[in-house]
Amino acid sequence: MEKLIEKAKILVEALPYIKQFNGKIVVIKYGGSAMVDDLIKETVIEDIVLMKLVGFKPVIVHGGGKEISSTLTAMGIDSEFFNGLRITTKEAVDVVEMVLSGKVNKDVVQLIQNHDINAVGISGKDGKTLKVKKKYVEGKDIGFVGEVSAVDTTLIYSLIENDFIPVIAPIGTDEDGATYNINADFAASAIAGALDAEKLIFLTDVEGVLRDVDNSHSLISKINIDEVDHYINTNVISGGMIPKVMCCVEGIEKGVKNVHILDGRVEHSLLLEIFTKNGVGTMFGKDL
Repeated sequence: MEKLIEKAKILVEALPYIKQFNGKIVVIKYGGSAMVDDLIKETVIEDIVLMKLVGFKPVIVHGGGKEISSTLTAMGIDSEFFNGLRITTKEAVDVVEMVLSGKVNKDVVQLIQNHDINAVGISGKDGKTLKVKKKYVEGKDIGFVGEVSAVDTTLIYSLIENDFIPVIAPIGTDEDGATYNINADFAASAIAGALDAEKLIFLTDVEGVLRDVDNSHSLISKINIDEVDHYINTNVISGGMIPKVMCCVEGIEKGVKNVHILDGRVEHSLLLEIFTKNGVGTMFGKDL
C-alpha cells in the first residue's frame, strides 16, 4: 500500500505543472545517446507521448550525427570537423539530407506512432520552414553548413492544430535553393523562438551545467541568462558547453520562456525535469 500511496503523491506533485503547461508548445531537441540507446530511446518517446496526452504541444527537432558519420564511412566519405561542426561538402550534404530527412526522421515518427499518437516528419525544406545563409566559422568556409536566417512557422502550426507532433530534420535552403546542413541545437533554438514556445529542452550527454565538472553533485539547477558571461569567464561553462549554453541564451532572447539542458541518458529525464519541483537538469531564463 505504501508504494501505491507514493505513486499517488508523484502524480499529485505533477498536477500543477500539467495545469501550467496545458496547451503550451514545448520544443524538444532530441539527439546524442538518447537516439542510439534502445532503452533510453523508448523512454524519451514515452515521455513525449505522455506530454502530448496531458495537453502539451510537443515539437521535436532531431539530430543524427552518429548515423551520418557511420553512413559516410560506409560510403567511403571522410568526416571532418572544425570547432565541433561537420565540414559538409556537396557530396556529404546529399548524404546528410538522406540520413536526417529519411531514415532518422522516419524512425522517430514511427516510434511515436507505435503509441497511437499521430506524428509527421518534415525537414526545414518543407513549406520553406527553415531559410538559411551560409555559415562561416572564424572566417573558415566549412561547406554546406547553414545558420537559420528565417523560420516560416505555417506548416508547423498547421500540424500542431491538426493534432500531429511535428518531427523536424535540421535541413534548410538558401535564397538560391541550395541545401544546407544546420546544427540541430541552433535549429531548435530558432524554431522555438519563432513559435514563442513555453519551453525548449535540449537532451544531451551531460547532466547540465556543473560548478565542478568532476563532481556530478555540483549541478546548477537554475541560471539567469545575465549570469552566463560570469560562468564562462570563470570557466564553469567551457569547451563544448559554451555553444550549447549560447543556444539556450539565444532561445530566451528570441522569446522562449525557459530553456533546459538535460541528461538524455537518464531514463524519463523529461518527466523528471518538467513534472517535479527540483528537476534534474539546468534551467535557463530571466528573473529565475
